[in-house]
Amino acid sequence: MSSSRNSRHSTEQIVNKLRQADVELAKGQSIAAVCKTIGITDQTYYRWRKEYGGVKTDQAKRLKDLERENARLKKLLAEAELDKAILREAASPNY
Repeated sequence: MSSSRNSRHSTEQIVNKLRQADVELAKGQSIAAVCKTIGITDQTYYRWRKEYGGVKTDQAKRLKDLERENARLKKLLAEAELDKAILREAASPNY
């Protein structure tokens, strides 16, 4: 996978890159050098660290799956509420 700006990393890839970064940081490298080594920006490193820091690969994957399911359920609920509003409006008398 390329390290272009629009590339997406899987949850497993993110956790593995963070582990690799931890190893390099333990060797005394700077964060900037580590980020260059693993092919991400400093900003991406800090964002990933905030979201995935201390999380195991299977936990991170489960978290992403739950977030996707939550988004799907929210969409279904919004659609159901819209359907109810349309039916309520259609059933009301037109004065």
